[in-house]
Amino acid sequence: MFGRLAAQRLNEIRTSIRRTTQASRSFSTALNYHIDTPDNKTDLPWEFNNANKEKVKEILSFYPSNYKQSAVIPLLDLAQQQNGGWLPVSAMNAVAKVVEVAPIRVYEVATFYTMFNRTKVGKYHLLVCGTTPCMIRGSRGIEEAILKHLGVKRNEVTKDGLFSVGEMECMGCCVNAPMMTVADYSNGSEGYAYNYYEDLTPKKAVEIVEAFRKGEKPPRGTQNPGRINCGPEGGNTTLLGEPKAPPCRDLDAAE
Repeated sequence: MFGRLAAQRLNEIRTSIRRTTQASRSFSTALNYHIDTPDNKTDLPWEFNNANKEKVKEILSFYPSNYKQSAVIPLLDLAQQQNGGWLPVSAMNAVAKVVEVAPIRVYEVATFYTMFNRTKVGKYHLLVCGTTPCMIRGSRGIEEAILKHLGVKRNEVTKDGLFSVGEMECMGCCVNAPMMTVADYSNGSEGYAYNYYEDLTPKKAVEIVEAFRKGEKPPRGTQNPGRINCGPEGGNTTLLGEPKAPPCRDLDAAE
């Protein structure tokens, strides 16, 4: 009796693992493979506009002519700005043509870095930091408040096309946790902005969303009126004077 129950339980565990593995594989495939859709396929024309063609020349000038491929990341970023915040495969192909590499070399970069969006995002793409310091300070509650307010799930776009919500790993401003960044694609590459909003509360995060909805540009940085930038609330209690300059050896003096 015990042996049959144990065998039955083992089969249930194996079935559960198999289903989980299949689901994980499907999700991984969705992240790393391109599947044609009406607005995202290789035969759709795409090219940099005239203003950005000049920026392409400027970007390429930063690199030796035989190392054009080093410009892949800034060119993808420029293409994403022009395209309203996401990279269709035809835009990646255009970048590959500019830097004279096989398209797969550009796909490798675009699929590796989470800064590149390969599906449509909102005109305002809200990215909540999910790394440990922000999580400890309540970033999950901030994300939940925004999602509930907008009526979407993570990585979905609102019906009016204005907002999408995602998660980003460490934004490098842990002292002002929790925080989010807003990628503003409302005016394309000409008016593109990417700003941090720090020391957030769920209420303040929703207020920022509504300010963008009204066409306003809420002040970036800390949302705590008691702080200046990354300084402590209430002002400094240490390092109140000018620090001493570091001792430097006179390199011109004889040893």
